[in-house]
Amino acid sequence: MTNTETNSAPKAAKHPERFELFGDKRTDDYFWMKDVKHPETKPYLIAENNFTEAFFTPLKSFEHKLFEELKARIVKDDSSPPAKSENYFYYTRTEGDKEQSIHCRKKGSVDAAEEVVLDCNQIAAGHKSFSLGTYDVSPQHDVLAYAIDTNGAEIYTLFFKDLTTGQLLPDKIEKLSAGGTWAKDNKTFYYITQDENQRPDKLWRHVLGADSAQDQILFEEKDSQYFISCGLSESEEYIFMNRHSHASAEFYYLSARDPKAQFQLFSKLEEGVEYDVSHRGDYFYIVTNKDAQTFKICRTPVGKTDIANWETLIPATADRTFKGAVAFDGFMIVSATEKALTTMYKFDYDSNKLESIPFPDPIYQVGLGANLEFKTDWVRFNYNSMVQPNQTYDFNVHTKEKLVRKVQKIPTGYNADEYTSERVWAPSADGTLVPISLVYKKSLRKKGPQPTLLYGYGSYGMSMPTSFSTHRISLLDRGFVYAIAHIRGGSDMGRKWYEDGKFLKKKNTFQDFIASAEYLIKNNYSESKTLSIMGGSAGGMLMGAVMNLRPELFNSVLAIVPFVDVLNTMLDSKLPLTQMEYQEWGNPESSKEYYDYIKSYSPYDNVEKKNYPHCYVKAGLNDPRVTYWEPAKWTAKLRELKTDKNILLLETDMESGHSGASGRFEYLKELARQYTFVLATTAPDLCK
Repeated sequence: MTNTETNSAPKAAKHPERFELFGDKRTDDYFWMKDVKHPETKPYLIAENNFTEAFFTPLKSFEHKLFEELKARIVKDDSSPPAKSENYFYYTRTEGDKEQSIHCRKKGSVDAAEEVVLDCNQIAAGHKSFSLGTYDVSPQHDVLAYAIDTNGAEIYTLFFKDLTTGQLLPDKIEKLSAGGTWAKDNKTFYYITQDENQRPDKLWRHVLGADSAQDQILFEEKDSQYFISCGLSESEEYIFMNRHSHASAEFYYLSARDPKAQFQLFSKLEEGVEYDVSHRGDYFYIVTNKDAQTFKICRTPVGKTDIANWETLIPATADRTFKGAVAFDGFMIVSATEKALTTMYKFDYDSNKLESIPFPDPIYQVGLGANLEFKTDWVRFNYNSMVQPNQTYDFNVHTKEKLVRKVQKIPTGYNADEYTSERVWAPSADGTLVPISLVYKKSLRKKGPQPTLLYGYGSYGMSMPTSFSTHRISLLDRGFVYAIAHIRGGSDMGRKWYEDGKFLKKKNTFQDFIASAEYLIKNNYSESKTLSIMGGSAGGMLMGAVMNLRPELFNSVLAIVPFVDVLNTMLDSKLPLTQMEYQEWGNPESSKEYYDYIKSYSPYDNVEKKNYPHCYVKAGLNDPRVTYWEPAKWTAKLRELKTDKNILLLETDMESGHSGASGRFEYLKELARQYTFVLATTAPDLCK
């Protein structure tokens, strides 16, 4: 294996396309790759795949060793703790070497005979890609609605299964979005379809046994920047439809007991105002940013849902951002973000007060588990940290009793005391302190720099979880430090953290990540020649941007389905999702200011003649979110202009989409390859 690129690397043909907007003239030599039917497109992708395979050929034994290592930490025969719903206990399990989950239930008792509700292995057979987008059992527990996608395009087909006979009903609906919900009558199902750009835009009502061609459209979203979703309230009394963008929301509702009714407006859309709704008794409870950047909790009587009637119960505070609320009959669980950690509170309906729910570790990850019952004193949580495996437990909100239902097992053995995690703070270019979460093996921590993998995302307000991973052990046990940069553009430090990393402040995201890397180097965690970085999708855009800005800072880069052709994509309103993305990046077609700003950081548009780090790029031919041609064009341009001899690889999965391989073991093969690349380019002596 060599760490230098050979002359056999593919060279893409150049067919210049010229564009002009706002007086700015651009030439795109690789625009032709956008046409999958172009005679040179697939041959180029295949040539890149062959080149990638040639690089990994001498590393095959080590790559396989890594895969087996990762696989050995997975419990083959595993099961989730049963979750009670009326007289049934629902759970999911895995079996042997099978790739997909098996959804099961037991009636009356956890000791009763098992009933397989849906075996995804049977459905996925013969398909490389598989996604279960809807799994919803009817109110009387006798019909299952499920939707599947078998090519990664995120276009689903909906089926209905009779759970009494085990047979499929004749009802079948194609070309829809994931999700949907039942009405109380046990025969009416609501679902959502997409427009030609894969934007969820129409809400439909289907009655079991009826011809789906006669299904009624209940709502159509005509604004291309908005999309819709639907769901059932926790109380199961109301069906909600939410029309929303990345910055605004508007809810509609109807009684789940009256499926023939029309949806009623909850509160009229206000630009920039988001809200989410829960229900209990005579009130709806709302989490909103109306006049509250960090969000507040309100309530309004059923029947008086307009915003003018909202009563503030818990006002916003500067150091806490409310993320959401889940209503139960006797209390409500509220989640928040504080200092780059998720916090949980119990809300008391009588006193209108919050009570903090304690967690033991200084750095941790917590989320709600399967909570299927509305009338209960118990809440199920999933809790873990960067060193502690996941623990599923039920928590009594009144007595504070804690019942552990499951602790994640690692068949190869694992001692949490051998590892430690840290939270450090890096000063960014404007002085903002950026949190970084670190984990490493105590015995292998040196006084000087060591191999490090730094992960980042920083978009859409998504917070990066400080969760446990069995996969990372393969790096930690080889002396790596694993780091997560909680950069602006995410919501790790609250709503303002997100807003300071979008639109015309997007470059803060890149500067924060660079500052995180510089901190790790300055404080002897790593050095440039041993520092690898990783990001996917919008995090892949981050990879491309920081490679352009500071290529000398990094040794190697993992760019997974990277969103790197930002300007071209945002100028093409016919592409899936583009118009919905205007509220994240801006509209460069209508605004010269946004055009100039996006062009100034778009990775593809800023590739230059200079040295770049080693880089492994992953793409999916059927990816509807980051189209295959973005990483392909970017790779071709990098290969044309880079002046170094470092490795540059593009691997395109010719059968999958945005999420890559779908099976639990197939995914590990992809990860083993990515880790092999990092080790081979950063610490080749460890490839043994």
